[in-house]
Parts: sequence; structure tokens; C-alpha cells
Amino acid sequence: MKEFEAKVQSWLDGDFDQATKMQILKLRNEDPAALEDAFYKNLEFGTGGLRGIMGVGTNRMNKYTVGMATQGLANYILQHCREDDPKVVISYDSRLQSKEFAKIAADVLSANGIHVFIFDNIRPTPEMSYAVRLKKAVAGIMITASHNPKEYNGYKVSWSDGGQVTSPVDKEIVDEVAKITDPSQVKFTAGLRCGEVESMGADVDELYLADLLSLRLSPESAARHGDIKIVYTPLHGCGVRLVPEILHRSGFKNVIHVPEQDISDGSFPTVISPNPEEPAALKLAIEKAEQTGADIVIGTDPDADRVGIAVRNPEGQIVLFNGNQTAAMLTWYILNRWKELGKLDGRKYVVKTIVTTELITEICKSFDVPVYNVLTGFKYIASVIKSKEAEGWEFICGGEESYGFNVGEFVRDKDAPVTCMMIAECAAWAADRGLTLYQLMQQIYADYGYRKEGLVSLVRKGISGAQEIQQIMSDLRSNPPAELCGSPVTKVVDYLEPEKTGQPKSNVLQFFDEAGDVVSVRPSGTEPKIKFYFGAKGGDADAKIEQLKQQFT
Repeated sequence: MKEFEAKVQSWLDGDFDQATKMQILKLRNEDPAALEDAFYKNLEFGTGGLRGIMGVGTNRMNKYTVGMATQGLANYILQHCREDDPKVVISYDSRLQSKEFAKIAADVLSANGIHVFIFDNIRPTPEMSYAVRLKKAVAGIMITASHNPKEYNGYKVSWSDGGQVTSPVDKEIVDEVAKITDPSQVKFTAGLRCGEVESMGADVDELYLADLLSLRLSPESAARHGDIKIVYTPLHGCGVRLVPEILHRSGFKNVIHVPEQDISDGSFPTVISPNPEEPAALKLAIEKAEQTGADIVIGTDPDADRVGIAVRNPEGQIVLFNGNQTAAMLTWYILNRWKELGKLDGRKYVVKTIVTTELITEICKSFDVPVYNVLTGFKYIASVIKSKEAEGWEFICGGEESYGFNVGEFVRDKDAPVTCMMIAECAAWAADRGLTLYQLMQQIYADYGYRKEGLVSLVRKGISGAQEIQQIMSDLRSNPPAELCGSPVTKVVDYLEPEKTGQPKSNVLQFFDEAGDVVSVRPSGTEPKIKFYFGAKGGDADAKIEQLKQQFT
């Protein structure tokens, strides 16, 4: 008998609900390969939590795997946190089963004597981050698979600062979860200890919105140009609850909806993928912009932490901005306004990830504002905010090329509502100067030099694929490129050498050339792929990106 078959039988014989057993028997009869995939391994609880396909089995997101992860988290909290009344905040998005998984997590935590605050309906990841600090919670849980396809769901853990867990806490939680090897170890129902479960809703919304609105920089411009036409789509996610509201309260009265995508539906019926990084995801919103003459299109992903935008160029065409362009434009706008308002006092800073455009570095340098580079992932940006806050420094803004951005210190994660507010405000400020967002971006390029970015992901599945990815990294370390597009490489950074980089150890390589171009290479931590990030500078940057793609892939 194969090992997975023994696991299957243990679920059929064990104390599992009848519906689960019926699904297992159905798979056994109709799709043996799918049954094996569902049981051949345990769904891994990594440093970011869980993420996987929903369904029965040890390798799937279901109430038992969610319960086991929560029991491990509860054990860690009770062992390491000294509070008499430890608290955990829970939120969830519109994905299928998100509400059910959130309730299971709440029940398990409560059964372990932990006080739970759970939102009464879908709410964005950034509001969960905000609520962790508001409620003085030790941790937060967000049930979401971000922008993954509809078959997926996930379970993200944040810590007491509202940022996603980082070392050493992340690995310690992983170890504790790994000790829960069977659902029989989970307290699914309350025992002698029972933690209170409290619902949150409009009360937290109001505090969250009020704090974000306090970050406005150009309310007068918004008042003058509140009629700017903005098409907004939540892509069936939870952004619909707060993004239109914060735009309205910021003074923008002409927010045009895509009605069929306002429906919170985890099957995402109008898109192949609910990912604003994908041009196809904004197709209906762009069509709505063409119908209505809108100049700006904004889309947020299901848990409303990422933002994609499109703007109208002088020829009247709607063109997409990538995450690098949006982050660079907002960074320039915010720093410019902070300077005009006299808020730059030498103890303010910006953070970006190492694979995000170096244009942000140039912009920060021109304003004499420090910029910190961190590893890929917003949790590292949150980690800098936490450490600099203790030193009396103030975070201005920060972003990553993968469409995540944040402003201010209220939230310690990517924040789509505040980003959408800043995009609209930036557009109004530019309109005061006779510019569109497209023209403002071109002005930034004219001042700092044109830059173009590109990303190629090579998928390599299975054991042989993992070996090939490892070999690519090994070859680049032993034989790094001498030139990029004919310009000599002047610096090689290997993030496996933390003593040199000052960053946590990570399997990432970067190559910088004399002309200002950069190539970053890293294997994905969650998918069987290796990613190549290309950044080129100069009037021929578009052509150089294509050359770099050929050189490396």
C-alpha cells in the first residue's frame, strides 16, 4: 500500500464528517490521480502561513488543515505570550469558504482560551493589520489567497505590530504547527477554558478610514477636481466595501463602478484570474472607461492589498501602469508634497524591495530622504517600520514592484484603500498643474531618466525542475555575467551572504552595470519557478530589456 493510501484510509476510518468521507470515496472512484495529489503530502505551513487548493485531504485547504494550523498557532501564543487575555484578530475575503475557515479559526482559538475579534463580514487585509494594533492583539489571521485562481485559499498570520510574521517568530510558529499531526489534536470545541469571541464591523471601519484620511496631502486639489472620472473595480473582492467610500470622503464624487464586478463572489465569474497585475483582469474596467470617458482605471485584488491602474495618454488611449511606475509616481508625489508642506525634517524615510525600480532610489536621493532596500515581501518593509519607529524615525511610504504600496504607519502591510486615495489625490494635484497622471509620469522620467522594467518567470516543475533552478543559481554564482547590454557589471550582490548585505539570508542574486541597469534573480518561495527581474535605464531602455531577457532566459 502506498503511503498516501494509508492516509486516505485513516480519514475514512477516523472522526471526520460524513461529507468529507463521501468526497474522498467519490475521488477514489472517479479521479484516483486527484485523490493521490490530495493526500500524498501535508499542506505545508510556511513562514507566510498556508496556501493551497481547497478540498479534502492533507494537501488541501479544508476545515481540518485550517484547524490544525490554528491549534499550532494557539499553542505558540499560549507558550510565548504573557498577557492574561491574549487577543487575536481575524478577517477574511470573498473567496469560497473564507468565512467558514475564519469561523473555524475563531472557534479553535476560543476553545484554547484566546480572546478573538472577528470581522462581521469581508474586510481587506490592511484593515486586519490596522485592527491588530487597535485591539492590542498578539496576532492577526487573514483568510485569503490574495490574487491566486479561484480554486485556492490561504491563511496569513500577522504579529502584534500588524506586519506579517518575520524571523524568528515565523519559524517558531512553523515548528509548533508541525507538531500538530492529526485533527484529533485540535480543540475544535470549547473546553474548560473559553476565550471570548467579539464581532467587529463599522466601528473599526470608521477608525480605519479616519486615520487614512488624515494622511491626505492635497485636499484643496481634490475639492477643485472632485469630478475626475475614476472607474473602480474590486474584481469581486472586499475592496468594494471601503475603496469607493474613501474616494468619496476624499472629495471624489465621480467614481464609476463595474456593477458585475462589485458582486463579492469567490468564483470570480468575470475574470480568468483576479490579479490586477494581469491586463486581462482590468478588461471590463477599461471598457467602462472607454464608454464613460474616464481618465483613470483602478482595480484591487480580492483581499484589497494590491492595486493596478490604467491611465489615458495624450492620444486618448488607456494604457496600463506597472507596479514600478505606480510606486515611483506616488513616491515622487508624496515626497514633493511633504517638502512643500515642510514635513521633511531629516528623520523621515522610504522603503522598497530590492527588485523594485531604482527610480525610487533616485527620487529619494533628490529629496535627501533615505531609502531602505529590503528582501521581496512586504513583511520586510513592516520590519523596518517597526525598528525605525523605536528609533524615533517616521515612515513616509513604501512599495514593491508586485503592485503593493503603503503610506503612513497606521497599517503594516500593503494597503489598497490608502493607495487608491493617493492615486486619486495625485491626479487632482496634477490637474491643478494642467497634467494628467500619464504626463506626470513622463515628467518624472524627463527629470530622472527613463527607466523600463521587465519580469520573466521560468516554470520548472517537479524534482528535475527544482534541480534545474538550483543549477541556474549555481552557474550564475560561479560564472556571473561580465556585461549587461554591453555595459560592464560593476557590482554583484549575493544575498546568501548576510554579513555583506545586511539582509536576512536569501537565495537571490543581483547584477548592476555601469549604465544603471540591474538584473535580479531569485527562485520563487511558493511556486516551482525562477524569476528574473530586469531594470534598464536610458532612452534605449525598452530595447535593453529585450536584450536582457535573451541574455538570461
